[in-house]
Amino acid sequence: MANKDVIRILTENGLKVTPQRTAVLEVVLNLRNHPTADYITRYLRINYPNIPIGTVYKILETFVQKGIVKKVTTENEILRYDAVLEKHHHLYSNDSERIEDYYDDELNKIISDYFSRKRIPDFTVLDFKLQITGKFNDKNRN
Repeated sequence: MANKDVIRILTENGLKVTPQRTAVLEVVLNLRNHPTADYITRYLRINYPNIPIGTVYKILETFVQKGIVKKVTTENEILRYDAVLEKHHHLYSNDSERIEDYYDDELNKIISDYFSRKRIPDFTVLDFKLQITGKFNDKNRN
């Protein structure tokens, strides 16, 4: 049975609740590690061995269009998915291809204030996200 939150998210976004959609959304919400479509498919195949990768891609694209998840592209051009919709940035390590969420209200304010003062000609800033590239130093982590 699907998580009640997953069903609520799907119905609030006008999507039909199907086993495939609930399964994909549950994986993205539960993993919280910015998975790729391939990783999601491999994970799903434990319980849904015949789910086609094309179906997973279509579902993910629908979720992106509805604003349920966001796309995150790494420096290596790997497309990943993020279900955390609150304002945040990403810490990315080229070595491990690990992405972690980074929350900093002060940084958000600095960037917002900057673009309030410094206008870009013929462009309106609607949002901003930073991908901070570096290396994780904690030896207990990847």
